Amino acid sequence: MTPVLAYVMSSVGSMLGLLLTSRARLIGGREARWWLVGAAFAIGGTGIWTMHFIAMLGFSVSGLAIRYDVPLTAASAFLAVVVVGMGLFMAAHGGERLGFLVGGGVLTGLGVAGMHYLGMAAMNMSAHVSYDPVVVTLSVLIAVAAATVALWFTLRVSGALRIGGAALLMGVAVSGMHYTGMSSMSVSSHAEMTAVPGARAIDFLLPLIVGISVITVGLLLTVILSPSEKELRSEAEYRERLRGRDEGAPEVDLFGTPRS
Repeated sequence: MTPVLAYVMSSVGSMLGLLLTSRARLIGGREARWWLVGAAFAIGGTGIWTMHFIAMLGFSVSGLAIRYDVPLTAASAFLAVVVVGMGLFMAAHGGERLGFLVGGGVLTGLGVAGMHYLGMAAMNMSAHVSYDPVVVTLSVLIAVAAATVALWFTLRVSGALRIGGAALLMGVAVSGMHYTGMSSMSVSSHAEMTAVPGARAIDFLLPLIVGISVITVGLLLTVILSPSEKELRSEAEYRERLRGRDEGAPEVDLFGTPRS
């Protein structure tokens, strides 16, 4: 169940993030920054970190108790949101320039990979954990490629069908990176079992569900209650017509009388 739920959560977060970035492109100006901040929470918080934690609920080692270091787990969530936000702002600032897109993709991909392995490091168990460097490198490359494609989507994709399709692809990429990284992990239990510190995974569920639900619903309401994409485009075209009309019109005084 956890791979399916993780993929669904990743796709939902990605779709919400793409909706927010499409609004940011249409609105522009300073107001667009807040839409990008919301997109960072949607993609980084819901689409990546929550997906990661749900997937981790399906990880177990026979005979071992697994506990989670709360500060490290919280730090991994913070890292996911921050790096996605930095990537979004770099891509938005660079526009169509390839250097900004690739730079944002590399930064975001490395940050997402760091979030993943930081979250894995937060697991405490009475065992020795090791990683296959080749598979780790592969997972990092997948993260960078997925982040670059995701940023490209945020610059180009619009419309419900395209955003939905792009979100499904982003869900595949994020899930692929996660499970590739997990496959690099090897666990050797200690001869003597000892009590391990930290919180149980189940202890995260209630605050996780409540917190993510509140944020997701809030962002969805923001999108629903804001002007639609069609309305924003019509308004932009109307302003352009007014601007062109004003440029060709004679100068008038306060009462609208043409100046001589």
